[in-house]
Amino acid sequence: MRHFALIATAILAAPYALAQQDHTNHAGHTPAAEQPPAEDHSQHGQDHSGHRGMDHATMDHAGHGAATDHTAMPSALGSYGMSRDASGTGWQPDAASHGGLHYALPGSDWSAMFHANIDAVYSWQDGPRGDEKFFGAGMVMGSLRGPAGPGTLQLRAMLSPDPLMGKSGYPLLLAAGETADGVETLVDRQHPHDFVMELSASYSLALSNTDSVFVYAGLPGEPAFGPPAFMHRPAAMASPEAPITHHWLDSTHITFGVLTAGWVHENLKVEASRFRGREPDQDRWDIETGELDSTAVRLSWNPTRNWSLQASWADVTSPEQLEPGVDVTKYSASALYTETFDFGTLSLTGAFARKKSSEDVTLDAWLGEAAFQPNADWTIFSRIEAIETDELGAHAAHGHHGPVENVWRASLGASRDFRLSDSVVMALGASLTQNWTSGALSPLYDGDPMGAMAFVRLKIG
Repeated sequence: MRHFALIATAILAAPYALAQQDHTNHAGHTPAAEQPPAEDHSQHGQDHSGHRGMDHATMDHAGHGAATDHTAMPSALGSYGMSRDASGTGWQPDAASHGGLHYALPGSDWSAMFHANIDAVYSWQDGPRGDEKFFGAGMVMGSLRGPAGPGTLQLRAMLSPDPLMGKSGYPLLLAAGETADGVETLVDRQHPHDFVMELSASYSLALSNTDSVFVYAGLPGEPAFGPPAFMHRPAAMASPEAPITHHWLDSTHITFGVLTAGWVHENLKVEASRFRGREPDQDRWDIETGELDSTAVRLSWNPTRNWSLQASWADVTSPEQLEPGVDVTKYSASALYTETFDFGTLSLTGAFARKKSSEDVTLDAWLGEAAFQPNADWTIFSRIEAIETDELGAHAAHGHHGPVENVWRASLGASRDFRLSDSVVMALGASLTQNWTSGALSPLYDGDPMGAMAFVRLKIG
């Protein structure tokens, strides 16, 4: 661990030494003032972590299309610029950038997009409840978009290598939720995502220059609740590590059955979903079905191009496989911010969520995230979060809940991009984490343990 800590410290320190260097004139990099705008990358595959100084989505890889201003070109989901689109039907700041390989299909008005992030990760978590593991994670996604009658149709698919890490996922102190074997709950581990993360279709219809309506259906898909899922938030994309607030804010981002309808007026959006409340089971390779028994409503507002705000509510029926008789009501509010300054690009997330069970247990969660890119090559990222939880006690793995405890977690990391070609980037990164447990949990964790991650990422698009 000593050698790993030295490597991580060097990675964390390097961006500060390089922050004053101007990388925008390196070979293959376009100065920010001359950067051509990106084309449609309207959903899950956005990659903000390595393209602030150069966005290769603007390149004509197929030889058919031309660079398009993604802030002016309408989204596939409404009468606004496509740069606003995030995961599912969620919004991010209009100022956030996009990546991906884009192709205009010959002889038609249809276009295609492809994007991939594949991570090789080493996670080390200290203390008696810690563990270490090498694993693979990430996503591969593609979409098709084109006119259909008076509106716009979009088809999207996203797959993940996460199931290859095994049903028990990877070690992550203070995390809990879902099950590895259908018998016990995962505790101090993050579950793998399903192989099929999204298969969706959307259709939007413009009513005027400022108003539009849309419908979105997914098996699986993402209901209208919370901010964008953590791997798609501009402030969190550089890190492969899930937040412990995941099951408050965005555990519904893989829902096996969702139908959403929405109305957009300029910078305001109202949408509602019916979806299957049960979270994915321990079989990560299949596609599940079930009744659309749950409801979510979300109000989103982008007051300026740098801000994206949302408030949402969800009534979730029987989300946990091991507690089929327990329903949960969830609330969330969040603010996302992105702006490019002379000294770099800054992205922030602030979020709060509350879940109240039908057994009258109320648990809150808070999250803050930040990512700073002093140049096109480096990203410094951080996260601080706190949760109220009753799932970390001595008997938590057997599905038993205990007293509500407060735990905190803070992490700091950095990643360095190495461009291999116009459309392929390799990134090396690491992060360090400090955990804080409450008095009742402290003996189980032997105090306030630390954790660390190192990763190699291959980004296409």
